[in-house]
Amino acid sequence: MVTIINGDGLLLGRLASITAKRALAGEEIAIVNAEKAIISGSRARVLGNYQHKRERGASGAHWGPFVPRRPDHLMKRTIRGMLPYKRPRGVEAMKRIKCYVGIPVDLAGKEMEVPEEVHMNRLNNPNFVTLGAVCTFLGARF
Repeated sequence: MVTIINGDGLLLGRLASITAKRALAGEEIAIVNAEKAIISGSRARVLGNYQHKRERGASGAHWGPFVPRRPDHLMKRTIRGMLPYKRPRGVEAMKRIKCYVGIPVDLAGKEMEVPEEVHMNRLNNPNFVTLGAVCTFLGARF
C-alpha cells in the first residue's frame, strides 16, 4: 500500500524529514504536486541560497556537487539529505520514495494525505517561495 502525500502548501524541510523517517520504517510514499511545496524565507534569500548551491564547485565534466533543477528531483534530493543514503537501509528507503510534478494518472482520484505538522499554517512569517518558483529560477522547464 502506497501512502500518497499532496505537497501543496507543505514546508519542504519538514516534509522531507517526515518522509525520510517513514521510509526508513518501511513505508512506501508517493509525493504529488512537488512543485507546490514551499520554502520559508524571503524570496531573495532563498533564491540566492539555491543559486549559490548550484554554482558551487569547479567547472568541468564530472565535478560536483550537483543540484537538480526539476522540482521532483530537488525534493527527492532534499529527502536524500535526511537519509543514510550510502548505507543499505538508506538505499532501500530511497527506493520506497517517489516524487511527482502534478498528479500522475495512476494516482489521480485516490485518497491523499496532508500531514498537519508540515503545513504552511505553522509559519509565523508570511514570506515563502514555492519549489516550482525556485526551480524556474534555476532554469527548469517543467
